[in-house]
Amino acid sequence: MIHRLDSRDDDFLPRLHALLAYEDEHDAAIEKVVADIIADVRRRGDQAVLDYTNRFDRVSFTEASQFELDRGELQAALDALPAAQRDALAQAADRVRAYHEHQRADSWDFADAQGNRLGQKVTPLDRVGLYVPGGKAAYPSSVLMNAMPAKVAGVGELIMVVPTPDGVRNAMVLAAAALSGVDRVFTIGGAQAVAALAYGTETIPRVDKIVGPGNAYVAEAKRRVFGQVGIDMIAGPSEILILCDGSTDPDWIAMDLFSQAEHDQLAQAILMCPDPAFLDRVAASIERLLPQMPRRDVIAQSLSDRGALILVRDLDEACELTNRIAPEHLEISTHDPRALVGKIRHAGAMFLGRHASESLGDYCAGPNHVLPTMRTARFSSPLGVYDFQKRSSIIEISAAGAQTLGRIASTLAHGEGLQAHARSAEMRLENS
Repeated sequence: MIHRLDSRDDDFLPRLHALLAYEDEHDAAIEKVVADIIADVRRRGDQAVLDYTNRFDRVSFTEASQFELDRGELQAALDALPAAQRDALAQAADRVRAYHEHQRADSWDFADAQGNRLGQKVTPLDRVGLYVPGGKAAYPSSVLMNAMPAKVAGVGELIMVVPTPDGVRNAMVLAAAALSGVDRVFTIGGAQAVAALAYGTETIPRVDKIVGPGNAYVAEAKRRVFGQVGIDMIAGPSEILILCDGSTDPDWIAMDLFSQAEHDQLAQAILMCPDPAFLDRVAASIERLLPQMPRRDVIAQSLSDRGALILVRDLDEACELTNRIAPEHLEISTHDPRALVGKIRHAGAMFLGRHASESLGDYCAGPNHVLPTMRTARFSSPLGVYDFQKRSSIIEISAAGAQTLGRIASTLAHGEGLQAHARSAEMRLENS
């Protein structure tokens, strides 16, 4: 059911690359629908959002003011949760907040020998839009992971949009919004919500950046409005890569593979190990445990299409292959996982040791679960406080500094044929 690969085989790398191949295909029909919706929202504002919301979410709003939820409703949702859910959500929120507080950057400056002061001013974004899936695909953990770093960064206003198909509001999502300090919540979704956030309407405030997951229409809308606003990323299917020395319980490893495969059929779950007998035991665990899984059909399809158990020569080779794959999630399930960390250059998040299941990172460990996929860990990072702050350069030049820097700038400007630049610097030179 799951692919078996051996790094010693002559055709190993071509087979691995074929397994990893994934193109974020652009559906022409989706592109056209989204382009039309965005143009309509820009043209008709609230009325367009109202029409699309009633149509796609099967609701019957009569005016745009009905989109917004009262903050009291968010708090009421939190208060009404069963105690176990409320406590778990609160503990997760505390851990996510505490972790991200370590990421906050501060402004700085320094003076050089001529008395010039150079520095950087760090400023939070004024207003951010958070997209949250609604209906059956409701993820309160995503609210925490997107909202907490924004609030820690000091974002002035956090606007959340969440669709409510058939008028159903997910209590845990609203509770997470209350815990995260979300400022305003609008019950809209889809490409129309992204367009409203990017361009603003009479009711929906225009934001500076849009974050959060969504379906293909939401992803396409985010791609189209990028540049008008910032976005977090265009995420692909979920991925997990496990490096194991063969001494972890094979049932644990099988379930960790399942934890990503159950997201959808395109998710990818890979295990690398130098012990062939252990790979056999994991394969047996997969066969035995899969029938117990409620989402077994999705898991089976994912493992069959894109999953793999890979026999490697040793863990050093596994690390080399990891850097080639650049996985979203990397579990290092070995006796001494920290011995391998220095050899890993590309991974969205690393889970060290046998007890660090990826699922803990999804919910409550503390670090962000919004991670780079599709090999973008080669140049991208997890969502964090830094994504909600911007930096301005500070340049203060002394009279003495203008003499030295002005001559340098003048020479370079003349070399580029930009005489006004040169003259601007020269006018500040003494005895010019």
